[in-house]
Amino acid sequence: METGFTKWIIVITVVMCCLLELIDTSIVNVALPKMMGTLSATQQEVSWVIASYAIANVIVIPMTGFLAEQFGRKNYYLFSVILFTLASMACGQSTNIWELVFFRFVQGVGGGALMATSQAILIDTFPPHQLPLGQALFGMGVIIGPTIGPTLGGYIVDNASWPWIFYVNVPVGILASICTALFIRDPERIKNAVRRPIGEIDWWGISLLILGVGSLQYVLEQGESEDWFESPLILTFTGLTIIGMVGFVWRELTAKQPVVDLRVLGKSRNLAVGAFLSFILGFGLFASVFVFPIFCQRILGFTAAQTGELLLPGALLTGFMMPFVGKMIQGGVSQKFMLPVGFIVFFVFSYWMSKVISPVAGESDFFWPLMLRGFGLALLFLPITTMSLAGLSGKDAGQAAGLTGMIRQLGGSFGVALIGTYLERTTMQNRANLLPNISLYDPETQQRLQGLVASFMAKGADMLQAQRQAYAALEGMVMKQTALISYSQTFLTIGTFFLLCIPLIFLIKRPKRGEKVDLNAAH
Repeated sequence: METGFTKWIIVITVVMCCLLELIDTSIVNVALPKMMGTLSATQQEVSWVIASYAIANVIVIPMTGFLAEQFGRKNYYLFSVILFTLASMACGQSTNIWELVFFRFVQGVGGGALMATSQAILIDTFPPHQLPLGQALFGMGVIIGPTIGPTLGGYIVDNASWPWIFYVNVPVGILASICTALFIRDPERIKNAVRRPIGEIDWWGISLLILGVGSLQYVLEQGESEDWFESPLILTFTGLTIIGMVGFVWRELTAKQPVVDLRVLGKSRNLAVGAFLSFILGFGLFASVFVFPIFCQRILGFTAAQTGELLLPGALLTGFMMPFVGKMIQGGVSQKFMLPVGFIVFFVFSYWMSKVISPVAGESDFFWPLMLRGFGLALLFLPITTMSLAGLSGKDAGQAAGLTGMIRQLGGSFGVALIGTYLERTTMQNRANLLPNISLYDPETQQRLQGLVASFMAKGADMLQAQRQAYAALEGMVMKQTALISYSQTFLTIGTFFLLCIPLIFLIKRPKRGEKVDLNAAH
């Protein structure tokens, strides 16, 4: 345990690193058009800038416990911070798209360790009675990071050039490296851990994890652009996903010293339920952040910076509430009470959003729904985390923390992929449903077209040009109405998914009297 000045320097360092890693999952989204122009890349090629980072993240996260024990947690953390910083500089210096994709993958390898290991360091920094506060501080980074990424990215792209979304990491990374070297220490259990000889490391488990999770992440990231299972490439990677994941599960259940001990799932019903709830949390967090900016920018014409500013107050509310939620758990408020409230609040947010969406919606219309989203997320993250680890200790709790972290990331990837596909296909279906209401033989349609033609001719167009412009304008009206209906349905679908998951909460096993979460031993 640390105290005084050292304790808070460590807190600032690890929360800063956690924010860096999570901001970089979403900050590049608003810069993709600029990258396409500068690097002469297609939309398909530039999408790999996001996919490569996500693939590296989701591969590394479940292995962080093993790597920290094998090399020492401080050494591994310092290496990861330095790797992330150097890769950020290299990303900004990239001169072609595939060079950028490679360095984004390297950045993801370093970043994957920052989130999981930051949580471990925070928990070891606080005494047992303050552990909920440590988890709350970590939760602030998890929730706020993906939310402020588009805001920061939009501001940088509007006022500088896209390489600066990577360069801003460099001074923070240098400062974090210095603080890590000076103030962070390995706990005794890490210092005394037996290092495995190279030949005894579970190389088969590592290889199958890379194959299975990497292929799955590729399918989720690239499936929509490749038309899913109509593509031989997606079918191939789906097959590799099945081979890798089945082989990985079999290997980890039978190996004497697995790199990821899946047997811990059988030791705790709460962990099994918590893993699924972590998936749902990731799904809702990333899906809602994915859909809302697209709607604001494509339909309402907001800039990336404006959209990010709308999301910021709700994220700050989540961060502000985290310590209070930690105090509530510490005071004995049951997670079985808090989680249903959080899920219902998230449903109300989604339902509210489905109603306020309109072609004339303004910033004030979204403020309170997004604040409600922030309130709901605060009631979900910390209870899910603490409940998942209840009754576990030592390596079991460490493995559980890594698994839930990976599953939360995969939930986010599934959320973005599935909601993106749902939105596109719902839009096509709604357009098909609206078109029968528009006919050239319909008097109202004819009147609308005549009005449009007259308007365009008054602006200087000849008859033929005015007719073409009138048809294009009518098509634009149809597509806008179609989009409004589709976005409304998408938000309602996300909320309904959360509502349907509430019964799972009743599978949570109530802790025995006096039983506490041994988070300190977990890391």
